[in-house]
Amino acid sequence: MAAPIDPNDFKEALIVLATASVVIPVFHRLRVSPLLGFLLVGMAVGPYGLGALLRDVPWAQYVSITDKERIALVAEMGVVFLLFMIGLELSFERLRALRRYVLGLGPAQLALSALGIGAAAWATGLSPTAAIIIGLALAMSSTAVVVQVLADEKRLVTPSGRASFAVLLFQDIAVVPVLFAITVLSARATQGASPLGDFAWALGSAAFAVGGILILGRALLRPMFRAVARTNSPELFLAACLLVVLGSGLAAAVAGLSMAIGALLAGLLLAETEYRRQVEVLIEPFKGLLLGVFLISIGMSIAIQKVFESPLLILSLCAGLILFKAAIVFGLARAMKIAPAAALESGLLLGPGGEFGFVILGVAASAQILTGAQSDVVLLVIALTMASIPLMSNAGGILARRLRPKAVIDPDMQIERADRQAGRVVIAGFGRVGRLVADMLDQHQVPYLAVDMDPDVVAQARDQGRRVYYGDMTRPDFLAKAGLEDARALVVSMDSPVRVDEVVKAAKTAREDLLIVARARDALHAARLYRLGATDAVPETIEASLLLSEAVLVDIGVPMGPVIASIHEKRDQLRGEIQNMAPEAKIRSRSKRVRDAALGTDDLGAA
Repeated sequence: MAAPIDPNDFKEALIVLATASVVIPVFHRLRVSPLLGFLLVGMAVGPYGLGALLRDVPWAQYVSITDKERIALVAEMGVVFLLFMIGLELSFERLRALRRYVLGLGPAQLALSALGIGAAAWATGLSPTAAIIIGLALAMSSTAVVVQVLADEKRLVTPSGRASFAVLLFQDIAVVPVLFAITVLSARATQGASPLGDFAWALGSAAFAVGGILILGRALLRPMFRAVARTNSPELFLAACLLVVLGSGLAAAVAGLSMAIGALLAGLLLAETEYRRQVEVLIEPFKGLLLGVFLISIGMSIAIQKVFESPLLILSLCAGLILFKAAIVFGLARAMKIAPAAALESGLLLGPGGEFGFVILGVAASAQILTGAQSDVVLLVIALTMASIPLMSNAGGILARRLRPKAVIDPDMQIERADRQAGRVVIAGFGRVGRLVADMLDQHQVPYLAVDMDPDVVAQARDQGRRVYYGDMTRPDFLAKAGLEDARALVVSMDSPVRVDEVVKAAKTAREDLLIVARARDALHAARLYRLGATDAVPETIEASLLLSEAVLVDIGVPMGPVIASIHEKRDQLRGEIQNMAPEAKIRSRSKRVRDAALGTDDLGAA
């Protein structure tokens, strides 16, 4: 007979799954970072949230996690899988390209930050040993959150992303000697001894483990995955992926390194194989969910009531930490010839504390180097600043845009040099769609003028002899210079829905009777464009679906004539549905415009 099931054994798993499937989609809809969402959920269900209400609200036990250790192992797996995925995205060749930052920027950041923070802690009256440990703990930055933010924003390969990752990689490697340094400090403080022999042995073991992982990985990974792939079994392939992640992580852990370092090495090795993409697809869901558990565990560490008890002190410490570390990273990055904008972004990303700070403080607390009150304040500062990383990333992006030098525009690209030709079509945006529109206008000998905000795109098009200029089509003064007052039509072909909306609104304001044909993302976007004044809004998803339908019908043998007729009918039906979503918009039917053009009474048909 099966043992009775205790629902409490599944409580943590249910809370995590409910967060991922119910709460996070709500945050996504509100355009709040999922990382911040997981942290907030951790604060809510943790011992300082609903867990603090157990005496007064008994039912809170079913939706709270009071023991952080119950999810600690799964939370650590989140960081392990994240570093494995980062290894897949990198390669040893790319890593070698980062060595100047890893061995230069990384050690300098850690040393200067630890010394500065430690000196400040010592000045408050702490012992030198306690001050050094607090300095080392707060000098760390969050690999898990920073790397995930960079990955979500597609910024890992940018200058700020490379510099940030290099510093984080060095910090992860430095955790081992830092932890042993704490052991040395503890032994000196309590016994007057120094276990330097153990320290040297541990470093040797770590080096041996790294070498072993690299040698065995190069020899075994490709043959193993080839053998598994021949079975055509997705389950066995997934099992092999999990074996590599966990096996390499445990091998590193046995040698005293973090499991994340072992997983990173395994990812780097697999990045050089032909199985990289399939491994990435299979592991990504595990990484996302496990990283969410890690962030929930961090949120559980935030004792929000302590913030309310001493708000000025806690917030001042958080702000001081971020600004101090950001200033150090900015200065070091500039010394290494990194652009000011990228240096500022890296500084704000690395300014908050990191997850290894919890590990360092835990070891120090167990060695009785720090008191409970001292470690609680530092833990709170680390957790709060980690929660601010998505906000720091946004702030860094805004400030960096102001610091970036404005592109030097060739005078020939300026619209003032454009010949004032009446009756032309103006194209806003000269990407793939804009170029195709220009080709069709050329084919029918319709004059046009194209505008784009990317100087490289403009320069390339002008080298090809095209009439393309640099400018911002949302500015009324630029619209006048583009000759919108006597243009036959405006085609808005940019891929950003927000920019398309802005251009349509500005153009309609500048000239009420202008014929505007705009590119829409989908039906809802098309309806919004009609409300803004577009004459025609072409949803890319609908047009692609119609073309796909036409191709498959013709390919399976349906006569071309009925297919084309049905496609036109379906297009008109969909256009009608879209227009019904914008009943207040004044929309002329396409058939009337075509008839007017044929009779020469429409603007587009005017010579």
